[in-house]
Amino acid sequence: MTGENRKTALVTGAVGGIGLATARRLAEDGFHVVMTDMDEARLTAAAKTVEGSVQVLRADLGNADDRAALIDACGPLFALVNNAGIFSAKPALELTGDDFRKMYEINTVALFELCRAAALKMRETGGGRIVNISSRSFLGGPNVAHYAASKGAVVALTRCLSLELAGDNILVNSVAPGVIDTDILKGWDDEERAKLASYQPVGRIGQPSDVANIVSMLASPRTDYITGQVIVVDGGRSVGGGNV
Repeated sequence: MTGENRKTALVTGAVGGIGLATARRLAEDGFHVVMTDMDEARLTAAAKTVEGSVQVLRADLGNADDRAALIDACGPLFALVNNAGIFSAKPALELTGDDFRKMYEINTVALFELCRAAALKMRETGGGRIVNISSRSFLGGPNVAHYAASKGAVVALTRCLSLELAGDNILVNSVAPGVIDTDILKGWDDEERAKLASYQPVGRIGQPSDVANIVSMLASPRTDYITGQVIVVDGGRSVGGGNV
């Protein structure tokens, strides 16, 4: 996609990790990429590492007004990648309702509102693609009941929206990463990382680019017969039922 054929893709949570890798890949694919996150300074720095057509829009997805303004500011939109999210770990019996509400506000409610606003815009321009980043945690695991529940809701939402929006040529899919080398592993020493890698059938920790490559496929205008799917990107770990 070049020149007049260039399409716009919005990537949330784009300052690093999977979000930044996705922005880079979509720019390589010829998209005009709109990157958004809360930290404008980090966002601007991240955008400088993206080769291609890119712009930054600072937004706090915990703020409903920011969510609404973000989609409006993008102009015609072909692809939305809902990557932004929060994570915490706590034993289930120590969780409170507030823990769930905080997790759901960003991981589920904000994501839905962006999907809805983007879909209304896409419907007016002939269709588009929505890719929601879930997590393999939706399969279950210790100490992440609130997080896994929010990501399971993303999976259910993806499937529901895919059926409602297919007639408008809006395809909605989800990608569920497993263990990926992002900030959550920062501070792990070589021994700990090697042990973690040994749990994965492919023998390594996943890279953000592993996820970005699948997002790129699902966001492509050439992919027009895949919707309502959840693609788990975890090096085969979930096949064995592992939680790590």
